[in-house]
Amino acid sequence: MYEIVGPTGKKFLPPAGNCWKIIQSEYEKLLDDKRVYFGKDGEGVPRRMEFLSKAKGIVPWTWWPHEEAGHTDESKKEANEIFGGDISFGTPKPERLIQRILQIATNLNDLVLDSFLGSGTTAAVAHKMGRRYIGIEMGDHAMTHCVPRLQKVIEGEQGGVSEAVGWNGGGGFRFYRLGVAVCDESGHVSKGVRFAPLAAHIWFIETGIPFSGRADSPLLGSHEGIGYYLLYNGILGDKRPDGGNVLTAKTLSGLPPHDGAKVIFGEGCRLGAERLKREGITFRQIPYKIKAR
Repeated sequence: MYEIVGPTGKKFLPPAGNCWKIIQSEYEKLLDDKRVYFGKDGEGVPRRMEFLSKAKGIVPWTWWPHEEAGHTDESKKEANEIFGGDISFGTPKPERLIQRILQIATNLNDLVLDSFLGSGTTAAVAHKMGRRYIGIEMGDHAMTHCVPRLQKVIEGEQGGVSEAVGWNGGGGFRFYRLGVAVCDESGHVSKGVRFAPLAAHIWFIETGIPFSGRADSPLLGSHEGIGYYLLYNGILGDKRPDGGNVLTAKTLSGLPPHDGAKVIFGEGCRLGAERLKREGITFRQIPYKIKAR
């Protein structure tokens, strides 16, 4: 424990006999850097000074007044301007509220996720603030509200926080529709799933990258020297229950070649362990060896 002497000669001891928050050598560095404040009269309790230029972000407040974060009337007016009065949301969020949240929680180019996109406010503000974003919406709002709103943002609409963040338009977004669920709630392949979506799912789970193939061959592609195959849905032209979906010597001879290790997904395997090892094959049975996530 050390003693602090203020600019007027007043001495200070730690409160209630406890230690100071920083060691003496660090305090002396702050003192030399004029970053210790003793109050207007020089006799106040010493406090460390923080400069805005060195701040790493905004410290969140417990209370956000509507003068700073907006209010419901403001958000309804924003929605009316964007959607022409046709708004299906009773309490849309003001853009200034989302701006405050993103200022605190994110930095430029960070990825923002909104799993319930609604009218698209989060995506619109994230776009204006230079953040990347993913928005998920199950309702018709995706097409009736989110897409038109983001198109207007790209065109440079000046509502909400546009002026405050200096937004003048630009950028773009991609819109995707989810296909049929590959796996059911038990983790098994859903009934009716065809070759293409299952191929894309297996490729992504195995390699971690999106599938870009044509899904017209049992050889899905090669990644890091490994060839990935899928025997499913009669891809080899044999529509019998077991035909073409089971790895046999005949099936193997008809597969597209790959010079290297192979991972083959199929409904069954008639090859022995020695043959699989000799051919460099790892066999994974459908549906048990397909990961659900």
